[in-house]
Amino acid sequence: MCVNGEESAFGGGSGDPGGRRRRLKIAGGLLAGILVVGAGGAGWAFWRLNDNIHSVDIDAALGDNRPAKVRSSPEPSASATTEAPPSGALNILVLGSDSRSGKENAKLGGGGEGAGARSDTAMVVHLDEGRTGATVVSIPRDTLVTRPSCPLESGGSTAVAYDVMFNSAYAVGGPVCAVKTVESMTDVRMDHYVEIDFGGFAKLVDALGGVTVTTEEDIDDEDSHLSLRAGTHHLDGEQALALARTRHGIGDGSDLGRIGLQQKLVKALLDQISSTDLLTNPAQLYRAADAITGSLTTDTGLDSLTELTRLGESVRGLSSAGTRTVMMPVVTAPYDRNRVVADEPEAKRLWESLLP
Repeated sequence: MCVNGEESAFGGGSGDPGGRRRRLKIAGGLLAGILVVGAGGAGWAFWRLNDNIHSVDIDAALGDNRPAKVRSSPEPSASATTEAPPSGALNILVLGSDSRSGKENAKLGGGGEGAGARSDTAMVVHLDEGRTGATVVSIPRDTLVTRPSCPLESGGSTAVAYDVMFNSAYAVGGPVCAVKTVESMTDVRMDHYVEIDFGGFAKLVDALGGVTVTTEEDIDDEDSHLSLRAGTHHLDGEQALALARTRHGIGDGSDLGRIGLQQKLVKALLDQISSTDLLTNPAQLYRAADAITGSLTTDTGLDSLTELTRLGESVRGLSSAGTRTVMMPVVTAPYDRNRVVADEPEAKRLWESLLP
């Protein structure tokens, strides 16, 4: 599933609600959702939402054996005021997880008990220096990669694996291995990690009132249970999730066609968030915040409402017009027509463009 890998932000002083509404800027679909928690940060609501968030200490697990952390401008401390939010370039790995845990995820994702979780959607969100521009790069799950040895939470580590599907990293080693594999194939440091599951994405779309998308061809996918005629449709959360998962019956039926639909959905979600004035509807705001935080896993640097809100404040000047979505350049694998490999040197040039 993908939702996307971009952010929205709102700002403004508490005495200027009009100013806050004007600054409800859109920078992306998935990370857009995390910002709404900022307005719910009072009393029991704050603590409930804060406790919703799960985290993984990726920095401790990976240590120093990874690309260097490069910042093009100094980052203010966590105690700094919102008048001086962080502004340096930033790279965030965003994953969509089809976790089978819980009745709701099982209903939305299929599978069954013991099926485990997969991550068929991966996006690297790059925030430019100054945070007024962003690039979201989709990585096809069918990309064949060299998966590095990854530390396991239970102890020990996985073995290096060659010519395996990219999404196997999450399957065998969770968030830590997903981050390490992305860093290994891109040579770009992931500053943060964000993951959302099926149920949370569907709830978020419903909390926002659905999304409107236009499809250029009929969709009839038995696997995702989605049937749409070509044209414009307003989708609820379950339908939007089905669209994000659809791959059969469109294009060549590969994961590349699904990425095209996911990018279309990102734009639709951006437009919906832009048109929804959450700040004037506390109940809707809380539903959106509860949906996103209850299904969110982050690295320990983003595991609180305070840190998520600071991240949102830092992209106040970012709009959807300043955000581009692209796919990592790939070609058909020479030894397996059902898989792809990075198209070099184009892929390397793309990753290098994300370095400060």
